[in-house]
Amino acid sequence: MTATSQHPAADIPDALFDDPAAESRWRARFTAPRLSLPHFARDAADRNLYTSNASGTWEVYAWDRLTGTHRQVTDRPNGTRICALQPDGEQVWWFADTDGDEFGTWVVEPFGGSPDGAGAQPAVPGTEPGYPAGLDIGRSSVALGASTDDGTRIWVSRNGAGTKVIYRDEHDGGVGALSRDERLLAIVHSEHGDSRHPAVRVVRASDGSTVAEKWDGPGKGLDVLGFAPVDGDPRLLLAHERRGREELLVWDVEADTESELELDLPGEVAADWYPDGRALLVVHTHSARSTLHRYDLTTGALSGLDTAVGTVGAAEARPDGTVEYSWSSAAEPPAVRALHPDGTDRVLLRPPGEPAPGSQPLADEFVDTPHGAVHALVARPAGTADDPLPTVFMLHGGPQAADEDRFSAARALWLDAGFAVVHVNYRGSTGYGSAWRDAIEGRPGLTELEDVAAVHDWAVSSGLADPSRCVVEGWSWGGYLTLLALGTQPQRWAAGVSGVPVADYVAAYADEMEPLRAFDRALFGGSPEQLPERYRDCSPISYVDEVRAPVLVLAGENDPRCPVRQVDNYLDRLAARAAAYRTYRYDAGHGSLVVAETLRQFAAAVAFARSMLPGS
Repeated sequence: MTATSQHPAADIPDALFDDPAAESRWRARFTAPRLSLPHFARDAADRNLYTSNASGTWEVYAWDRLTGTHRQVTDRPNGTRICALQPDGEQVWWFADTDGDEFGTWVVEPFGGSPDGAGAQPAVPGTEPGYPAGLDIGRSSVALGASTDDGTRIWVSRNGAGTKVIYRDEHDGGVGALSRDERLLAIVHSEHGDSRHPAVRVVRASDGSTVAEKWDGPGKGLDVLGFAPVDGDPRLLLAHERRGREELLVWDVEADTESELELDLPGEVAADWYPDGRALLVVHTHSARSTLHRYDLTTGALSGLDTAVGTVGAAEARPDGTVEYSWSSAAEPPAVRALHPDGTDRVLLRPPGEPAPGSQPLADEFVDTPHGAVHALVARPAGTADDPLPTVFMLHGGPQAADEDRFSAARALWLDAGFAVVHVNYRGSTGYGSAWRDAIEGRPGLTELEDVAAVHDWAVSSGLADPSRCVVEGWSWGGYLTLLALGTQPQRWAAGVSGVPVADYVAAYADEMEPLRAFDRALFGGSPEQLPERYRDCSPISYVDEVRAPVLVLAGENDPRCPVRQVDNYLDRLAARAAAYRTYRYDAGHGSLVVAETLRQFAAAVAFARSMLPGS
């Protein structure tokens, strides 16, 4: 961590709670070993790859199910999360950036490690560094995408035939999927100028020549979910939004015919193939919770898979029909489970050590507004009376994301500190249909805060929240909304905690990674040069002189998404008017993969909020 002398640094207490049991409990939730869903090698299902924080930093691990051995593959100061496994399971791929800046190259090493100590080597000679823009590894070829300020490039590397660029464009895009026989490559692109609603092109992997195109028109995006896992099968699974929500279709790209799958499920769906290509494993999301289903492509039968109420993080079907999935709920910590064809559901893999202590469940509230009902998720500290409470409004990032009924060590910490917690799935959130997600276009930030205000009014009028002790908190897009809320709704907030935010939108646009510039152009309707007033109206720095509540701002020195210069611009304006604020700087990017660093950040956040509230 580095501190600056220009801006006052946040205090990081040695302990947040006088009670040793409470202090131990909150720390255990952050430090408890966790792991991602293991991904198996396509042609060697006993070889698996996952990420875990067991070492104290999120790193990549290889798991050989035949021998029961686990090997930590990566060991880097700021951790590693992006990885892949070759179909034969012989090589592990991982993305090597610098201190969390997300800019780098793919490297590769043997599944069992390098006996000669050589370590990881460049995965695809002939490619160049960039931000990752997709990867698909076949038996004899690889498709790899990278994004830079010049746009998107995609290479195909074939054994014995070298590496060539088969796609290059100034717009945002990336690798979608290779067909199983590696003849075809699906590319997701935004050549029409809207990266929020992409199109799909299928090309010949040998030379990049076009086989088929699909674009549903303005405001209707397509997403590649994968080719059928059968050699010679040209069926491509896509997500579409033709009826105002995310649904599925199967496209035969060579015949250029398609079949929309109209599933009798509310909400939105995503899916992956079963290994035989005859069925789909469907993940259904509705009202901040998810369920699993099997859809038979021959009969059209949809059958539910028995999982507990909560949120499925990821799911994958194995060759024997077992469905492995990661799951959690607000009250129960994450688990990796296996649902077998006979209906038995067991824990698949337990990380070492004790599991995280549980927390409180979430309750649903649907707050009526002129724009439709806003879904809020609410939790109260255990054992509290019905009196109004200090309340933290945790605003999610994205904005194309949503708060769900999943475990959160951060939420549990705020609850332990005596705060009620309110999540707001404001307009812009996913899972509530295309119109809800896209309602922020042309007026981002201000639109979401109308919904936050409506939920804030409900929380106060219902007796949940003490209006004099309401805290607004968020990270990334949530951090942006936090700063914007403090400036445009100063009467509502007693304190703010803003992590890795957009603070000065024009400066952020100038410095951020190109894929996010493309996202901003789609969101605002153009660049800051084209729409200066719109960017000014939606930028927190425009309202910095109206901020009355004390604010803590946390920022990563190497953040390519919300770069640190524009955060400093905002802090300089706070300093010029002697506002009450603190800062926390750390040597990583858009968040940290180091557990100890995360502990420091949330200790600083909760201590700051408690110290600034009336009556503290």
